[in-house]
Amino acid sequence: MIRIMKYGEEPDSAIFRRSTATDDVSGAVAAIIAAVRAEGDKALRRFEEQFDRVRLDSLEVTPSELAAAMAAADPEFLGVLERSAANIRAYHAKQLRSGYAMTQQPGLIVGQRVIPLERVGICVPGSGSGTPLASTVLMNAIPAALAGCGEIVMVTPAMPDGTVSPAILAAAKIAGVHRVFKLGGAQAVAALAYGTETVPRVDKIVGPGGAYVAEAKKQVFGQVAIDMIAGPSEILVVSDGKSDPRYLAADLLSQAEHDKNAAAVLVTDSMALAEAVQKEIEIQLPQLRRQEIARASVEANGKIIVAEDLRSAIAIANRIAPEHLELCLDDPFDWLDGIRHAGSVFLGRSCPEAMGDYVAGPNHTLPTGGTARFSSPLGVDDFVKRSQYIYYTRAAQAEAAADVALFAETEGLTGHARSALIRREEEA
Repeated sequence: MIRIMKYGEEPDSAIFRRSTATDDVSGAVAAIIAAVRAEGDKALRRFEEQFDRVRLDSLEVTPSELAAAMAAADPEFLGVLERSAANIRAYHAKQLRSGYAMTQQPGLIVGQRVIPLERVGICVPGSGSGTPLASTVLMNAIPAALAGCGEIVMVTPAMPDGTVSPAILAAAKIAGVHRVFKLGGAQAVAALAYGTETVPRVDKIVGPGGAYVAEAKKQVFGQVAIDMIAGPSEILVVSDGKSDPRYLAADLLSQAEHDKNAAAVLVTDSMALAEAVQKEIEIQLPQLRRQEIARASVEANGKIIVAEDLRSAIAIANRIAPEHLELCLDDPFDWLDGIRHAGSVFLGRSCPEAMGDYVAGPNHTLPTGGTARFSSPLGVDDFVKRSQYIYYTRAAQAEAAADVALFAETEGLTGHARSALIRREEEA
């Protein structure tokens, strides 16, 4: 049963304790990465058979497989994918930006260019686990396509029969993915980071995964860029006593069902609501297909925090800095400016977090583990880089050379000073 805690009567260590995966997989992941670097495709096939229990003739999804998946996909679901993709494109298109040039002073032009990454890799879990996360494909690939990336490569584990979920492949086609490989886990990350005979090396790896994927992304960072080290899923709901406890229980369980390390938290100023939600969670848990996972999450990491008032509840939310934050309040926009730290905010009593997972448009790849204090949701900016340029006329350079030389000499870098002055001396 989810625990009820009164803020001020419990130690901060209990109130703000975070869910963490305790298994240390760093050594195993390092061995997998080393094997992929040394053996390439041979290692990938071996690990896919070992971890995903599938023997692969071909690592890459063929055009005929993609066509068959599109034909097998539910037409109604294809319509949902198209509508969701349209919303995601419209939202992320607003994030596009161009470079600029400016005349800093006569004879000096400076500027910035915004350049798409050449090739990016997207990790998509789920094909082999019964939870094909087609939404993850849309959320990761559409911003990359909008940014203008030259090639979008996707990795996702195959099912035991060697095929990939039609839902995932349909989403890949709709989102603009160029190539799909039947790979999962640390071996997929290693293949993207270093390349093999079949899998091309990418410039950046994005997308979620389990402990092995997260650790692999950490270990290859620097060889390639990554989006973030994603931890267990989180939801925090702030509510007064007016919300329907059935709705809040359902929202909390929507994240608890992700995995046993997920964290579902309610912060309220109403003890009556806290007790009602606690009871309602027990009523709804048996109705979930993944009830065993959700119960483990609720009992290990779930909590209901009863605060003195809503301002205190908002302060608690900011301190936790959750991945998902629901403000189940009247006039939620009045409270929005008070939220400093959250990955994505869901406003009002009619906006469950699940709306953002699938159809609303904003990205669902969000900072976890309190990193919303300093990082942001995935977006178009994650798929571009910035370059800058500087141009001086001869006269403008000569005029600024003395300033550069003094700066350089103060730092003890006489070569810098000489480089700035030599042109002026020759001119004289």
